[in-house]
Parts: sequence; C-alpha cells; structure tokens
Amino acid sequence: MAEITAAMVKDLRESTGAGMMDCKKALAQTNGDMEAAIDWLRTKGLAAAAKKAGRTAAEGLIGVTVAGTRGAVVEVNSETDFVAKNETFQGFVRTVTEIATELGSDVAALLAASYPETDGSVHDKLTHNIATIGEHQNLRRAAIVEVEQGVVTSYVHNAAASGLGKIGVLVGLESAAPADVLEPLGRQIAMHIAAANPLALDESGLDQALVERERAIAREKAAVSGKPADIIEKMIEGGVRKFAQENALLTQVFVMDGKSKVQDVVAAAAKAAGTPIAIKAFVRLQLGEGIEKEEKDFAAEVAAAAGV
Repeated sequence: MAEITAAMVKDLRESTGAGMMDCKKALAQTNGDMEAAIDWLRTKGLAAAAKKAGRTAAEGLIGVTVAGTRGAVVEVNSETDFVAKNETFQGFVRTVTEIATELGSDVAALLAASYPETDGSVHDKLTHNIATIGEHQNLRRAAIVEVEQGVVTSYVHNAAASGLGKIGVLVGLESAAPADVLEPLGRQIAMHIAAANPLALDESGLDQALVERERAIAREKAAVSGKPADIIEKMIEGGVRKFAQENALLTQVFVMDGKSKVQDVVAAAAKAAGTPIAIKAFVRLQLGEGIEKEEKDFAAEVAAAAGV
C-alpha cells in the first residue's frame, strides 16, 4: 500500500475542501491515487467538483492580442514568477503572441518562425533568453479565435502588463452588429469565462470521458439512496444534466448578474441590436494548468548544498 503523507492529505484538502480526516481516509481507500480519492470523496458527498486551478504551479505569462477579426493567446513558461516581471521576457511573450496571430497555434511552426529584428528564429531568441536570464523557459502552447464577421474580444486576468497576465481569454462573436455593441458584450463574456472556466461552448462539445466520469459518480451516489431503480436512473441523469449545464458556456449562469444564462444574455443583445449574435468560439488559457510543480524542501536543499 502506498504511503499516505501529510503533503498528500494537504493537497487533497486544498483541491476539494473536504475535512482532513476524510481526505486521509479517501487516500487510504484509493491507495494514494489523488484523482481516485477526489472521486471517492465526491461519491460520499464530501467534496464539490475538483477545483484544480489553485494547484497549477508553473510560472511565466499568458500573452493575448487581437488583430482585426483574429486573436491569439500564447503561454510561455518560466521557472519563477520573478522572470515574468523581466522586461525581456515580457517582450518575448508579446512578440510571439503577435507572430501567432499570423501563423496560427502550431508551436513547432512558431518556434521555427523568424524573430523580428534578428537573424534567427523564435527558438534562437528563446535559447538566447534562457542563457541571458539564467532560467529555463518554454513556449508551451498557443490558440487562435477567428470570426468571418463580427469581433474577437480579449480579457487578461491578473495582468502583469498590457496584454500579459495569468489568465488569457478570447471570445469570437459572429454578427453584423456594430463593434460598439459587440465589444462590450464580448468583454463581459470573456470576463465570465475567466471566472467560470467553462469546458465547452455547449453541452455537445463536452469531453465524453468527463461526462461518463460524472455519470459513474452519480450512479455510485444514487446507489446508496435506497430508491427504486427507476428513480435511481432519473437521479443519475439529473446529476449528469446538472454537470453538463454548469460546465457548458451557453448554459452557465452569467456571473455578471447571477441569474441569467449566457445564451439568454446573448439572445437579449441580439434582439436589442436587431440582428443575430452568436458566440462562434472561445479559448481560455490559465498559466500552468495541467503542470504539477515539484515541491522542494528548502531546508533540505540548503543542508545538501552545505554538505550536511
């Protein structure tokens, strides 16, 4: 059986909000598997949906820029937050984001692209920055949002400088409505996306593996209710439907008023404008999501360096 450490219990508690003893029991029941422990807690009604945003740890910056009806968002990582404040690093992120608006989201193509005012590529510039700044950096990913007619709006949360921050959002609104109507709407929706973190535009776009995971959790929770089989099936479907509605952008409750669904806000704006408005696409990148940062014992590092 895997050793259950205090750090594991702490991580699970922070990501689920469950009690310490419940977290310890969950880890013991799942042999230390963090994902399985989260599911175990949820089946017991001891945790809300896993919120991993607070556990992301990679440093660096998200860059966002819009050029006409096309926008780009890029993530460049560094080892420490200190580097994210470096003007050279910020300039690199901003330039690569601008290059991405032209070339697209393929990281390999971006690294091979010519870097402005140099004889080398983006990769060469990145290598030079690593040597100069003295810290590893990585162009991790990029994404594009584009519309044929309408606007692409952006929002940066926890901005470190113009167009640079910890969370970057792009929203594409397809419409013949004027920009002075679409841009405020797009910005509010982008701010909603930054806060609510939808997983897809609509329910059909949700990852089916996630949906089935929710179905399994709902089934296990319903199984201990003692209800008749037909009621249990309704409970399961209700749980899955609730998950889908809460994680699809169009059916989320709009954070700006706390009551309307996003799709209703867009419909009302379209009615007022006298022309259809549709959210064609969106993208939300949060710095370091999906990267687990190595936890280091500072005292042990000092002792090791001193040869103790």
